[in-house]
Amino acid sequence: MRIGFISTYPPIECGIATYTQYLTDALRDQKMDIYVVSHRGGNGKNVFTAFDYEDGDLAEKAFSMMTRLTPDIVHIQHEFGLYGKHYGVSVIPLILKFRLAGIPVVTTLHTVYSEVSREHLVIISSIIENSDAIIVHETYQLEALKHYFKKKSLVDKIHVVPHGAREIKPVKNAKAGLGIPDNTKVVLMLGYFRPTKGFERIIRLWSRIVERHKTNDIMLMVAGKTRGIEYRDYRNMLFNEINSSPASDSIKVIRGQISQDSFDTILSASDIVALPYSISSQSGIIAHCLAFGKPIVTSNTPVMASLIKETGSGMVCNTDEEYINNIDLILSDDNLRKKFSNNALRYVGNNIAWPKIAGRHIEIYKTIVEPSVLRIDTIWMD
Repeated sequence: MRIGFISTYPPIECGIATYTQYLTDALRDQKMDIYVVSHRGGNGKNVFTAFDYEDGDLAEKAFSMMTRLTPDIVHIQHEFGLYGKHYGVSVIPLILKFRLAGIPVVTTLHTVYSEVSREHLVIISSIIENSDAIIVHETYQLEALKHYFKKKSLVDKIHVVPHGAREIKPVKNAKAGLGIPDNTKVVLMLGYFRPTKGFERIIRLWSRIVERHKTNDIMLMVAGKTRGIEYRDYRNMLFNEINSSPASDSIKVIRGQISQDSFDTILSASDIVALPYSISSQSGIIAHCLAFGKPIVTSNTPVMASLIKETGSGMVCNTDEEYINNIDLILSDDNLRKKFSNNALRYVGNNIAWPKIAGRHIEIYKTIVEPSVLRIDTIWMD
């Protein structure tokens, strides 16, 4: 089966790009014939760059390139802003072009909040109406869409397929590679700087965590960057909070271009990952935390609470005191930390390892490929 993806793709710095790389690699491992039509900047095996983010003729450029590759199915990775101005409205004529050409379309909606805004709903409703299948990553996202779409034929298109995770060994001597003593316990916050991440909350609490935790050396490691020029004011606010922290000597900041190897080293060097998100849909960072068996301390948003309950990989916090107590508890209790780590790794292996996620996608693809009228044995060539 030949599957054409439309998505950002590495080395573009984007969570969707990384997601698409892991998924397409896993599908190739299962003998699928994969091609990617990407935004300018993408590069890799069978990757063709055809359009930029705000091209006025984005839909035509992506469609024209993809149809030359004669796919059996097109799989669009959707995120608001990836497909032009006005919340990425160009994705709609793109899907319609494939529909007119008789090419089935699967669309993965990477961002669906519990309460869908009017603007998002305008885009999502057209995507669901005109795609042959829809994928979301979380059950709550399916339930949210059911609230807005009552028609059974639309709801039946929607499939829940979790964000995949790697099965990978931690980087050896990761702490030493970052100049951190091996006996230092590290709390990590990792990702693009934006207000919904809530990084400032842990930074402001850090001196109290240091005061509470007196048995070992501990460090707060903040690793991230802004994407382009967005949220620079927020980043500068974070840095000012770090500068003024009474415990600033136990905070390390990692900036710059974080390659995949560097990302893996940073995550391997941590003992806990703090995710104090105020709003969350789904997160690739979480999948990486689970892959490396890192205990998670997080906020009580519906997504995070559900994830912690399902995976048994950490603790949920409602208040500042709970963040302080829970971080101290996990840092202090080696057995608890190991329990959370083992639960995370077990969950990955049993549920969201990329080969399993690729298999789920293939099942969906097979349901929408045009059935053959032939009634004799048929050999499919890839």
